[in-house]
Amino acid sequence: MPRRRGAGRGLHCQIAPSVQGKLVRCIRGAIFDVAVDLRLGSPTFGQHVSAVLSAENGAELWVPGGFLHGFCTLEPDTVVNYKVTAPYDRAAERGLLWNDPALAIPWPVAAEEAVLSEKDAVLPTLEAAQAASDWPWFRFTP
Repeated sequence: MPRRRGAGRGLHCQIAPSVQGKLVRCIRGAIFDVAVDLRLGSPTFGQHVSAVLSAENGAELWVPGGFLHGFCTLEPDTVVNYKVTAPYDRAAERGLLWNDPALAIPWPVAAEEAVLSEKDAVLPTLEAAQAASDWPWFRFTP
C-alpha cells in the first residue's frame, strides 16, 4: 500500500509466454492510471490513455496484453486492486521509464516529487529499449 501521494509503479508489462492483461481499480484513495500501447505495427503504438481511478468514482481501467501499465497515487494510503489474465512472471516482465518524454504522459507529480522503487527508477526510455538488442520483446502474441 503506497503510504504517500506521488508513489509510482511502472511502466510495466509481461511478454510471451506470459502476456498479461489487467483490470485495475482503486479501492481506497485515488490514482492517476496509465496504459501505453507497445504493440508493434499498431496504429496507436507509443500512445497512451489515462484515467483517475478512485474509491469514490468506482472507475476501472482495462489494460490489454501488449500495453505497458503504470500509476501514481493521488492520495496517501491508497490501495489498488488488479485482476490479471496471467500470473506474475519475473522472467517475462519488461518496462520503460515512467516519465520518458517520448511518451508525453502528463503525470500529476514532478520527477523530484515521485516516489519510485529502485527498479522503476532505472528502467530504459523507449529510445534506449528500441536500440537494445532485445527490442523484439515488444512483439506480443494475442
